[in-house]
Amino acid sequence: MGINVPAFVAAEIEIMVREIDDLRQEAIAAIGAAADLKSLEELRVHFAGRRSRLREILSSIGKLSAEERPIIGSAAGKAQRVIDNALEQRQAALEALSESSDSFDITLPGRRPHIGRKHPLTAMTDELVDVLRSMGFSVADGPEVDDEFHNFDALNTPADHPARDEHDTFYLDDGNLLRTHTSTVQIRVMQQQPPPIRVISQGRCYRKETVDATHHMVFHQIEGLYVDEGVSLAELKGTLTTLGRRIMGDRTEIRFRPHFFPFTEPSVEFDFSCTICAGEGQIQGSRCRVCKGTGWIEIGGAGMVDPNVFRAVDYDAEKYTGFAFGFGIERVAMIRYGIDDIRLFLDSDLRFTRQFGG
Repeated sequence: MGINVPAFVAAEIEIMVREIDDLRQEAIAAIGAAADLKSLEELRVHFAGRRSRLREILSSIGKLSAEERPIIGSAAGKAQRVIDNALEQRQAALEALSESSDSFDITLPGRRPHIGRKHPLTAMTDELVDVLRSMGFSVADGPEVDDEFHNFDALNTPADHPARDEHDTFYLDDGNLLRTHTSTVQIRVMQQQPPPIRVISQGRCYRKETVDATHHMVFHQIEGLYVDEGVSLAELKGTLTTLGRRIMGDRTEIRFRPHFFPFTEPSVEFDFSCTICAGEGQIQGSRCRVCKGTGWIEIGGAGMVDPNVFRAVDYDAEKYTGFAFGFGIERVAMIRYGIDDIRLFLDSDLRFTRQFGG
């Protein structure tokens, strides 16, 4: 089954399409000749694994023009489906052959049981929590179903505030809602105890987002809060710099960009220097696809806690200051593991999770 190439495509695109077709034919021939399950697994990694040539082609589609993307995307997608189907059929045939075999050697060792592994989001969350705990933060938890006071009002976002539009969420019949951030946990902690507070909160959040490769209506967030007398923006930068270097590498730098959040003042967005291109924006003369040539990777938002938030929890806004920061765990995991579609985190296909961990 060859691939028809439209007449208008450039020569290099035609070459890429032919390469995909050759990969497909080579994979089908090799899979059909696999003698055992071990050999078949090696072929799966080679032809359909995370570092396979086909995956490299799929990840490079974003660099192509609007006319070229559907051509390469369609060819690579069809090849991927054909290869996956061939793998499944050959695996079933080999397993059936093994079970129907008349010869059985009782001296052979038993089959090693399959050992589970952490989902990449779980692994990333555990690593982030361990780093922040080492800096003195404790972990707090709270309900995913909350009320408007903890999700909006106490965070200086009253009903008529335009920032609520960006955090539109799912409302329940009893008037409660699904939280849009884990800041609700921080409010509950401040209501329960006086300063000093150094706490992190993490978990699922929900927003009425249009689902695409970088957005989802269900996502995971981690936030930090430090409140005491004399807390400064310099301490916020030091905390985030340490976090970045522990997660991304010792040479990671951080930069702040002015922004607006209703619950912090001043507010900033923070970026980590790109670890893929070492902050240069280029790799071997080509634009870095991770940072898009800027040398920086956008991570999340932060700032000094707004006095109105302190007043909502009966803290003395003249005596105490504090900083808060937060970001999506999926965002960091996508950068760390080279994942290009956030929807994969919620996919039930075990082939995704098997690529990570030991």
